[in-house]
Amino acid sequence: METIIHIKGEVKFNITLDPSVWIFDDRRIDLNTFFTEQYTEKDELAEYTKKVSAHWSREIMEGATYPPTLKSEKKYEKTKMLTGTFGIYLKHFLKNAEVNDGATSVVFETSTGEEYRFSLEQADSLILKYSQDGKPLREEGLVHVLLADGSNLENPIKHVEAIRVD
Repeated sequence: METIIHIKGEVKFNITLDPSVWIFDDRRIDLNTFFTEQYTEKDELAEYTKKVSAHWSREIMEGATYPPTLKSEKKYEKTKMLTGTFGIYLKHFLKNAEVNDGATSVVFETSTGEEYRFSLEQADSLILKYSQDGKPLREEGLVHVLLADGSNLENPIKHVEAIRVD
Protein backbone atom coordinates (compact mmCIF):
# COMPACT_ATOMS: atom_id res chain seq x y z
CA MET A 1 0.00 0.00 0.00
CA GLU A 2 1.26 3.45 -0.89
CA THR A 3 1.64 6.12 1.75
CA ILE A 4 0.43 8.96 -0.46
CA ILE A 5 -2.78 9.86 -2.26
CA HIS A 6 -2.76 11.56 -5.66
CA ILE A 7 -5.07 14.37 -6.75
CA LYS A 8 -5.20 14.21 -10.53
CA GLY A 9 -7.37 14.88 -13.54
CA GLU A 10 -8.89 18.26 -14.39
CA VAL A 11 -6.54 20.26 -12.16
CA LYS A 12 -3.80 22.72 -12.95
CA PHE A 13 -1.39 20.95 -10.57
CA ASN A 14 -1.34 17.20 -9.90
CA ILE A 15 -0.47 16.97 -6.22
CA THR A 16 0.27 14.21 -3.74
CA LEU A 17 -1.11 14.10 -0.22
CA ASP A 18 0.71 12.60 2.75
CA PRO A 19 -1.85 12.18 5.57
CA SER A 20 0.86 11.21 8.07
CA VAL A 21 1.94 14.86 8.41
CA TRP A 22 -1.53 16.40 8.73
CA ILE A 23 -1.46 16.03 12.52
CA PHE A 24 0.63 19.22 12.54
CA ASP A 25 -1.73 21.09 10.20
CA ASP A 26 -3.63 23.95 11.86
CA ARG A 27 -6.63 23.23 9.62
CA ARG A 28 -7.25 19.88 11.32
CA ILE A 29 -10.71 19.19 12.70
CA ASP A 30 -11.28 17.39 16.00
CA LEU A 31 -13.77 14.72 14.92
CA ASN A 32 -14.56 13.78 18.53
CA THR A 33 -16.46 17.06 18.84
CA PHE A 34 -17.17 18.02 15.21
CA PHE A 35 -20.39 16.05 14.83
CA THR A 36 -21.73 16.90 18.30
CA GLU A 37 -20.96 20.61 18.58
CA GLN A 38 -21.41 23.61 16.31
CA TYR A 39 -18.21 23.86 14.24
CA THR A 40 -17.03 27.00 12.53
CA GLU A 41 -13.91 27.12 10.45
CA LYS A 42 -11.39 29.65 11.71
CA ASP A 43 -9.73 32.38 9.72
CA GLU A 44 -6.05 31.46 10.09
CA LEU A 45 -4.75 35.03 9.73
CA ALA A 46 -7.24 36.37 12.28
CA GLU A 47 -6.36 33.58 14.73
CA TYR A 48 -2.65 34.24 14.31
CA THR A 49 -3.12 37.98 14.80
CA LYS A 50 -5.17 37.36 17.93
CA LYS A 51 -2.52 35.03 19.41
CA VAL A 52 0.34 37.41 18.65
CA SER A 53 -1.62 40.32 20.14
CA ALA A 54 -2.36 38.36 23.30
CA HIS A 55 1.28 37.32 23.61
CA TRP A 56 2.45 40.91 23.12
CA SER A 57 -0.03 42.19 25.71
CA ARG A 58 1.04 39.50 28.18
CA GLU A 59 4.70 40.45 27.70
CA ILE A 60 3.96 44.12 28.27
CA MET A 61 1.94 43.44 31.42
CA GLU A 62 3.98 40.60 32.95
CA GLY A 63 7.38 40.86 31.33
CA ALA A 64 9.02 38.22 29.17
CA THR A 65 8.39 35.38 31.65
CA TYR A 66 5.67 32.89 30.90
CA PRO A 67 2.92 32.13 33.38
CA PRO A 68 2.84 28.60 34.82
CA THR A 69 -0.37 27.82 32.94
CA LEU A 70 1.36 28.12 29.56
CA LYS A 71 3.26 24.87 30.14
CA SER A 72 0.09 23.00 31.06
CA GLU A 73 -1.72 24.46 28.03
CA LYS A 74 1.05 23.19 25.74
CA LYS A 75 1.01 19.79 27.45
CA TYR A 76 -2.77 19.56 27.00
CA GLU A 77 -2.50 20.38 23.28
CA LYS A 78 0.25 17.78 22.82
CA THR A 79 -1.80 15.13 24.62
CA LYS A 80 -4.84 16.02 22.54
CA MET A 81 -2.80 15.57 19.33
CA LEU A 82 -1.51 12.19 20.47
CA THR A 83 -4.92 10.80 21.48
CA GLY A 84 -7.41 12.61 19.24
CA THR A 85 -9.37 11.67 16.15
CA PHE A 86 -8.81 14.16 13.36
CA GLY A 87 -9.81 15.03 9.83
CA ILE A 88 -9.35 17.86 7.36
CA TYR A 89 -11.59 19.33 4.68
CA LEU A 90 -10.84 18.16 1.12
CA LYS A 91 -11.52 21.68 -0.19
CA HIS A 92 -8.14 22.92 1.08
CA PHE A 93 -6.31 20.48 -1.19
CA LEU A 94 -8.59 21.08 -4.18
CA LYS A 95 -7.86 24.77 -3.83
CA ASN A 96 -4.10 24.06 -3.97
CA ALA A 97 -4.52 21.79 -7.00
CA GLU A 98 -6.51 24.57 -8.76
CA VAL A 99 -9.47 22.79 -10.34
CA ASN A 100 -9.96 23.60 -14.04
CA ASP A 101 -13.04 25.56 -15.12
CA GLY A 102 -14.61 22.67 -17.02
CA ALA A 103 -14.49 20.24 -14.09
CA THR A 104 -17.80 19.16 -12.53
CA SER A 105 -17.05 16.32 -10.13
CA VAL A 106 -14.60 14.64 -7.79
CA VAL A 107 -14.14 10.87 -7.89
CA PHE A 108 -12.56 8.80 -5.12
CA GLU A 109 -10.76 5.78 -6.57
CA THR A 110 -10.35 2.88 -4.15
CA SER A 111 -8.08 -0.16 -4.04
CA THR A 112 -11.20 -2.36 -4.16
CA GLY A 113 -12.04 -1.01 -7.64
CA GLU A 114 -15.02 1.04 -6.51
CA GLU A 115 -15.43 4.71 -7.40
CA TYR A 116 -17.42 7.30 -5.48
CA ARG A 117 -18.46 10.45 -7.35
CA PHE A 118 -19.43 13.81 -5.83
CA SER A 119 -20.16 17.16 -7.41
CA LEU A 120 -17.60 19.91 -6.81
CA GLU A 121 -20.10 21.64 -4.50
CA GLN A 122 -20.48 18.47 -2.43
CA ALA A 123 -16.70 17.97 -2.40
CA ASP A 124 -16.26 21.25 -0.52
CA SER A 125 -17.96 19.70 2.50
CA LEU A 126 -16.16 16.34 2.45
CA ILE A 127 -13.80 15.55 5.31
CA LEU A 128 -10.75 13.31 5.04
CA LYS A 129 -10.37 11.48 8.34
CA TYR A 130 -6.71 10.58 8.84
CA SER A 131 -6.35 9.58 12.49
CA GLN A 132 -8.28 7.53 15.04
CA ASP A 133 -7.44 7.87 18.74
CA GLY A 134 -4.03 9.34 17.94
CA LYS A 135 -3.06 6.60 15.48
CA PRO A 136 -2.82 7.01 11.70
CA LEU A 137 -5.27 5.02 9.63
CA ARG A 138 -3.55 2.15 7.87
CA GLU A 139 -5.71 -0.98 7.78
CA GLU A 140 -8.47 0.33 5.52
CA GLY A 141 -6.64 3.06 3.63
CA LEU A 142 -4.81 6.22 4.57
CA VAL A 143 -7.99 8.28 4.81
CA HIS A 144 -11.70 7.70 5.29
CA VAL A 145 -14.05 10.08 3.50
CA LEU A 146 -16.80 11.51 5.71
CA LEU A 147 -19.76 13.69 4.83
CA ALA A 148 -19.90 16.87 6.93
CA ASP A 149 -23.43 16.04 8.09
CA GLY A 150 -22.16 12.81 9.67
CA SER A 151 -24.58 10.60 7.74
CA ASN A 152 -21.85 8.12 6.77
CA LEU A 153 -19.94 8.24 10.04
CA GLU A 154 -20.48 4.52 10.67
CA ASN A 155 -19.81 3.57 7.04
CA PRO A 156 -17.22 5.97 5.54
CA ILE A 157 -15.57 5.60 2.16
CA LYS A 158 -12.39 3.60 2.76
CA HIS A 159 -9.38 2.30 0.80
CA VAL A 160 -8.94 5.60 -1.07
CA GLU A 161 -5.94 5.47 -3.42
CA ALA A 162 -6.53 8.55 -5.58
CA ILE A 163 -8.78 11.55 -5.98
CA ARG A 164 -9.67 12.33 -9.59
CA VAL A 165 -11.26 15.57 -10.70
CA ASP A 166 -13.46 15.14 -13.80
